[in-house]
Amino acid sequence: MNNTWTSTGGRPPSTATVVRATVLIVGAIVVVAPLIWAGLSSLKTPAELAAQPPTLYPHHLDFDNYRTGLAAFDFPRYLLNSVLVTAAATALTLLINSMAAYALAKYNFRGRNLLFLITLSTIMIPLQVILLPVYQVVSSLGMANSLLGLIIPPAATPTGVFLLRQYMLSLPDETLEAARIDGAGEFVIFWRIVLPLCRPALAVLAIFSVIWRWNDFLWPLIVAQDESKQTLPVAIARFAGQQAIPFNQILAVSVVSIVPVIVIFLILQRQIISGLVQGAAK
Repeated sequence: MNNTWTSTGGRPPSTATVVRATVLIVGAIVVVAPLIWAGLSSLKTPAELAAQPPTLYPHHLDFDNYRTGLAAFDFPRYLLNSVLVTAAATALTLLINSMAAYALAKYNFRGRNLLFLITLSTIMIPLQVILLPVYQVVSSLGMANSLLGLIIPPAATPTGVFLLRQYMLSLPDETLEAARIDGAGEFVIFWRIVLPLCRPALAVLAIFSVIWRWNDFLWPLIVAQDESKQTLPVAIARFAGQQAIPFNQILAVSVVSIVPVIVIFLILQRQIISGLVQGAAK
């Protein structure tokens, strides 16, 4: 009996392929399901949210949740603070980490490997351990309760240095030597040759940095004591801490706060896929 695969001339998928596809589909459903639930629940009325058993789809679309939720507190100010902090911190992260990674990957100097190991070992230090010393430094420099205090301290990340260094190690040294022979300076080589070749890795690090900075809660909560300097996660948590918690409005505001990260990911997804493919090929 001819089945569909043999009739079309193709080979049936192997068991390993079916298992991998099944695991990936289940994993995608597990990741996406809470986002879908939050988006649908943000359109429900308070009575529908409290219904037992819970309903998946809203019977009546209540778009007033977004209007009321965004008007309940100074949403534009907190959104602007989050955008400024995320954009500035991401730009600094890409610049500082790429410079450190370039030095650790393409310069031979005494203690290079030891310095890299020390940098890498800081990943194992919990944030709670260094939180007080970092805050004392920020406070002594007069950056407490300011946007600079939110932007500068998290700019240099050992994860970003490690990611970019490993990618830069795959760049051919002959290309850099040829540029030096042609008279190019180190800054020109770094800016016009190394960074364009590392664009996929920079895109991956940019996505990580945006997610870290946009969702950061603990550090902005400690540094930005003035409400006018707070970011969206802190403002939403403060909004949710009211006596009468409007869950439908909180979900609406949370959905709006997720949209910028999704948009940035969609913009950079081609670079991310390119980085993964090039990394596998190299």
